[in-house]
Amino acid sequence: MSFTDRLGQDIKAAMLARDADRLGALRLLKSALGYAQIERKNENLSDAEIISIVQKEVKKRRDAIEQFEKGGRPEQAAKEKAEMTVLEGYLPTPLTPEELEQLVRAAIQETGATSKKDMGVVMKAAQAKAAGRADGKTISTLVGKLLP
Repeated sequence: MSFTDRLGQDIKAAMLARDADRLGALRLLKSALGYAQIERKNENLSDAEIISIVQKEVKKRRDAIEQFEKGGRPEQAAKEKAEMTVLEGYLPTPLTPEELEQLVRAAIQETGATSKKDMGVVMKAAQAKAAGRADGKTISTLVGKLLP
């Protein structure tokens, strides 16, 4: 079953269950995917592109939660957290810290990085290997810690 088929079925199930919060989050995701298809002038998005879009949407929610909490709006932050939880269900299972560290060490070894000057090359290799299973901030922190 394709991602869009699964998303359509989940939207239908949320409608039948009258789950307005879940339905809203799923519709926003469907809209984001539609805009990406228009932008790329491509009807079929690859799995990597879809995962990337879902990650962007999760990151938007994470940033919004932070801003709402700073602004003293806990009810809006709770709404964003609920949406983020729904969206995270569409991401692949995240890497454990141990797996991520092994992945970054392998990327450092493959690229032959010797200092922090090579961080960009290592980041690119590590993110390609992680393939949506870890966020860039976490990878960046770990690369910075492991490079001399």
